[in-house]
Amino acid sequence: VQLVESGGSLVQAGGSLRLSCAVSGFIFDDYVIGWFRQAPGKERDGLSSISSSGDNTYYTDSVKGRFTISSDNAKNTVYLQMDSLKPEDTAVYSCALEPYVTDPQVLARLTFDYWGQGTQVTVSS
Repeated sequence: VQLVESGGSLVQAGGSLRLSCAVSGFIFDDYVIGWFRQAPGKERDGLSSISSSGDNTYYTDSVKGRFTISSDNAKNTVYLQMDSLKPEDTAVYSCALEPYVTDPQVLARLTFDYWGQGTQVTVSS
C-alpha cells in the first residue's frame, strides 16, 4: 500500500490550501483514511478522516468548520481542503490508511497501519 501526499506549500494566514492523498496498491473493501499533522517538537495530531465509501467523515475540534475532507474513489484520492489557515496550522501533514474498519472515529487511535511521507504546510503571519 502506498500513500503519497501533495499540495503542501507556503501560504499567508487566512489563505487556503488543498492537500491530496493518492492511494495505491490496496485490496481492502473497507478502510478509513485519516489526515494527521505534526509540528516541530509536538506530538502528532489527528485532524479528519473519511470512510472508504465516502459517506462518513469525522473532524476533530481543532479543524471543525475550517477543514473539509472528501474523496474521489475513481482516482483513489482523498483531499483535505483547508481554509482560514492560521500560523499554528504550520506542520507536516500526513495521510494514513487503516484497513478493515468503517468508522472514521478510529482516527483517535493514531496508529494507522499505512502512512504517507507527508507534505509541509507553512502558514506565515
